[in-house]
Amino acid sequence: MLAIKESIRAFDTKISSSTFGRVFRLDGSGHDEERKGAKCLTEIRAGLTTFFTMAYIIAVNASILSQSGGTCVCTNATLQDPTCQYDEEYSKCTIDIKRDLVTATAVIAGIGSIAFGFLTNLPVALAPGMGLNAYFTYQVVGVRGTGPVSYQLALTAVFIEGFIFVFLSLIGMRQWLVKIIPASVKVASGVGIGLFLTEIGMSSSGIGMISGSKDTPTDLAGCPPQYMVDGHCISHKMTSPTMWIGIMCGGVLTAWLMSYRVKSAIIIGISVVSIMSWPRDTPFTYFPRTKEGDQMFDFFKRVVSFHPISHTLAAQDWDVYAGGSHFVLALFTFLYVDIVDATATLYSMARFSGVVDPESGDFPRSTLAYCCDAMTISIGSLFGCSPATAFIESGAGITEGGRTGLTAMTTGVCFLISIFFAPIFASIPPWATGCTLILVGCMMMRQVTAVNWAFIGDAFPAFVTIAAMPLTYSVAYGLIAGLFTYTALNGLIYITTRFSKGRVQPPDADLAEYWTYKLNGSHPPWFIRAAQGKLWTGSRLDGEDEVRIVGVATETSERELVDSQVSEKREYA
Repeated sequence: MLAIKESIRAFDTKISSSTFGRVFRLDGSGHDEERKGAKCLTEIRAGLTTFFTMAYIIAVNASILSQSGGTCVCTNATLQDPTCQYDEEYSKCTIDIKRDLVTATAVIAGIGSIAFGFLTNLPVALAPGMGLNAYFTYQVVGVRGTGPVSYQLALTAVFIEGFIFVFLSLIGMRQWLVKIIPASVKVASGVGIGLFLTEIGMSSSGIGMISGSKDTPTDLAGCPPQYMVDGHCISHKMTSPTMWIGIMCGGVLTAWLMSYRVKSAIIIGISVVSIMSWPRDTPFTYFPRTKEGDQMFDFFKRVVSFHPISHTLAAQDWDVYAGGSHFVLALFTFLYVDIVDATATLYSMARFSGVVDPESGDFPRSTLAYCCDAMTISIGSLFGCSPATAFIESGAGITEGGRTGLTAMTTGVCFLISIFFAPIFASIPPWATGCTLILVGCMMMRQVTAVNWAFIGDAFPAFVTIAAMPLTYSVAYGLIAGLFTYTALNGLIYITTRFSKGRVQPPDADLAEYWTYKLNGSHPPWFIRAAQGKLWTGSRLDGEDEVRIVGVATETSERELVDSQVSEKREYA
């Protein structure tokens, strides 16, 4: 065992000291900005962890988008069946669409993650996003094409949105959005995403411990499928074998391994639960003896299978006038949700990995990151997918020690390989990854101590952000709620102070965080530098560094906060 460890250490040292190590700024590479604790094999392991955590998107995204009907045309509609729900020819077409989308999802996640990792050197993976795929299917296109916009026209909206994103990134709009967000709200976004992941892990997308209810927003669940009616358990709560397998083998086992700093703990937990769930005729099988279970098992038995994209490739309809105002509404809805969601997620993941610059509030190669994210959206539409985005499940790989783009590239390679092993990776049950998401949420909760709880003007908006993300089931809406609260509350405080000429102020106003709408930092957007005649100088704008006051006599800079988080994660990694 000691010899193996020495061999691994020697291999990591050799890779780190090579040109490859300098490109990715691995620890020991000698680069001025090397990432402490970043080792080649650790990055690969982290990438595998991220892949296993988000592999569910291969099957789930295809399942959701295929419900729109894709490019299938209902030619045999009747009064009794106007949407061809029971038409055999239409059903066969939608099955082909679903298989097209399985391939498309894996391709987009692979290409996007590899490009993002190489260009930005950040451990963040990209893939078609959950939430927007549901909006795309159920509200824009409609189930079996019953919505106001056709599938082909909706893809055109997604394609155009991506290029608008590129433009906004190049002019610095997305970077400016991140910089003007108050520090506590930015920190709260990471915590809120952690709770959001926890909710996903506990819901039917994970171990199934919670569900909706007729009388309350959520309810205790965990019942076998036959006792689930209208999305909630009518009896036999907390008796589901799949839930307990997920809790004990996916949660407790993984946490126990993590307590001993066992590398690959998350991968081990997901693998154990998946393998246990694959045999049929067990109480916790992923392939029950039903029509749907039989279809899933038949697909699983193929093991190696490649399905070429035949229906959804380059299916855009450029007659944008056909959709009228519905097309414009869909375009701008995709745009505003994506710009808030993706921007907040990218910043939170960058901060979680410890690469945010404490002085500028930005992270390395942010313009490239935003542009790469935007181009993945447009490329994804060419394959027939809804908007792609940075995945919050990337936090699992960061927790496992991922610090560089090598993590994202490993995840991308796994997605490309999964194109040929889709039956295996599409058969990872949700209860295998549910507790992983909960554990990642636990790790991201550590940031909550960095919120300025000393002043209500900072604490209350941060709390609203944290609470709204899981409760609205949206990163974007949670951040919007926090920003609205911050603006309304601190706006009133500002107006009161101005009108009273400083005589009426909150007693603890001196504990408030510094905030300004001005762009400060070492890298202002190019158009600001051009206006000042400093396009090539890269000089700073006039302004103060951001300082968070956490107590009467204690001031903690952003750099200290980031460094403390990095040291904590290095202890685990």
